[in-house]
Amino acid sequence: MTYSTRSPATPRLAGLLYLVIIACGISAEILLRGPLVEFGDPTATASAIRIAVGTFRLAIAADIVMAAADAALAILLYVIFRPVAPVLALAAMVFRLIQSVMIAMNLMHMQSALLLITGAPGLATPEAKAMALHALNLHAHGYDLGLIFFAINSLLTGVLIWVSVLFPRIIGAGIAAAGIVYLVGSSLRFFAPVLFDAFTPAYGVTVLAEGAFCLVLLSGWTRHPRIQGA
Repeated sequence: MTYSTRSPATPRLAGLLYLVIIACGISAEILLRGPLVEFGDPTATASAIRIAVGTFRLAIAADIVMAAADAALAILLYVIFRPVAPVLALAAMVFRLIQSVMIAMNLMHMQSALLLITGAPGLATPEAKAMALHALNLHAHGYDLGLIFFAINSLLTGVLIWVSVLFPRIIGAGIAAAGIVYLVGSSLRFFAPVLFDAFTPAYGVTVLAEGAFCLVLLSGWTRHPRIQGA
């Protein structure tokens, strides 16, 4: 049985949200926050953030926008895939929403670090700087914890793309591969941190796969899906 081709408006809106997520995520992590944080030097980190408070706050704002867009995208992808496999589509949405909530709540660690660093001059002690860096370290680990749930979402989304043939199957394979990268990378962060840096080049797979999915969604291209009983 086939399902009639959906309006391109829904996938295009999903693609736009995906583009916002990619832009905000890269900006927050690499362009804004990354240059300010040196995990081995609390004094240098505190000094850099104090000089560029606006940049640090912009990183927090970018992550808030990313989390909100991610929640909205989770719902739209559920709408797209629900006619194909409603149970799988619901599961994928739930895992992506969990990740969105975790990213948003995890921002309290960044705010805590900012409050410790920009507090009254008398509070700018070595201990406060160390606590601020610890909060930033917790944020990094919290982000990776959220990515474990996103990894499961990516694996489920890859399966949905593959069985539905709404989009090219190579996109589904790529998204599933990205899920494996996220799962392995986050696991290394917690259980084998000495190997994490060596694994980071693998995240290039996630950029390529998610970028390709974003472009396909933006094009509004969907095929006739195959309806499954799942």
